[in-house]
Amino acid sequence: MVAVDGEPTIFEQRILNMMLAEVGDDIINEYTFSLSSDLDVTIDFFVNSPKTVRHIVLLNLLKLSMFDDLYNTSEHFFLDNLRRQFKITNAKRKELMQLIFDERDWHEKAKRTVLE
Repeated sequence: MVAVDGEPTIFEQRILNMMLAEVGDDIINEYTFSLSSDLDVTIDFFVNSPKTVRHIVLLNLLKLSMFDDLYNTSEHFFLDNLRRQFKITNAKRKELMQLIFDERDWHEKAKRTVLE
């Protein structure tokens, strides 16, 4: 969990709760980062993290940016800048995006299947 801009909004808390349900509540104690209220310092922290952590951070941010289904150019530029700082290739970004789309498709298929 990363606290950068204060307490989460109700919408952000719903997303966090959904993500926590996937991994369990104990994960908070193991992976919590609240070093800074400064975004640049937070990014620097993750820039110096292992490659796997950088991939997971970008994956989660890409996923979060798609929750509202609205295209936002500032989000796009922020995430692309972050991708470059994390030294993640465009090919890896495409792989991560495909995972997000595959997960969405799976959820939609599951909904249709149980509703039929």
